[in-house]
Amino acid sequence: VQLQASGGGLVQAGGSLRLSCAASGRMYSSYSVGWFRQVPGKEREFVSAINWSDRRTVYADPVKGRFTISKDNARNTVFLQMNGLKPADTAVYYCAAKFGSPASMKGMTPASGSWGHGTQVTVSS
Repeated sequence: VQLQASGGGLVQAGGSLRLSCAASGRMYSSYSVGWFRQVPGKEREFVSAINWSDRRTVYADPVKGRFTISKDNARNTVFLQMNGLKPADTAVYYCAAKFGSPASMKGMTPASGSWGHGTQVTVSS
């Protein structure tokens, strides 16, 4: 599966952005799709994930209550609604897909699964 992330941009602290991850190719029911983020000099970190066939979701603690992941199976697209953005949320955001549960994506590395190109999110203070 090929993934394309979009929707990043520059926003002031407290603002909102919605990222989209469009998938092409076959999406299996046992797939989960997730979002990760990375800043220079740091490892890529897990943000959130959703199961492709049901509504199971998981979130990293720093984004709980502020970010919401959702999907549109008909459009093969996963969204990440980001509200209450903070400067600490500034990063390149990547979407990824793999077989397994949303929780299993927490340990996903860039060497596994399918990854899209990132989209830059910059939050100014």
